[in-house]
Amino acid sequence: MSLRVAVAAPFIQNGTRRLEENEFVVALSLDRDWFSPDQSKRLIDVATQEGLLVRDDEGLTVTFDPTETTVPETFVPDENLLRERSAFERVLDSLVADGTEKHEAVGAINSLQQDLGLTIEAAAVVYARREGLAVGDLVPIARAAILEAEDG
Repeated sequence: MSLRVAVAAPFIQNGTRRLEENEFVVALSLDRDWFSPDQSKRLIDVATQEGLLVRDDEGLTVTFDPTETTVPETFVPDENLLRERSAFERVLDSLVADGTEKHEAVGAINSLQQDLGLTIEAAAVVYARREGLAVGDLVPIARAAILEAEDG
């Protein structure tokens, strides 16, 4: 997943699992020229929401082992990384990263959505749980999508 690669790069570059926020921003904006400083800060927000980073008073800590991530020489992240992703997109990425074929996961989620009469987000969370993935952090997002669908 390219978000994971973009997040890992500054930590790999500095040989650490913790960086000050400004070090992370400099690594992405000046050292690699991938994003502007504002975009780099937005990436921190997205990565924190997705559970890839933890932000505290002392800076940023990566929640995965960055050394297990490869940053290809020609890698340039897409600006789409800076937008918030739906629970469906996040679950789908997790399923693919866990080895499920994307088309297989989408088909199974769509079937589950139709069979149970759920929103796509709720169906994705149910499917991921059935597949043994830890997606508890996405349950509130899926629940909100259900309530929004009921109100709409």
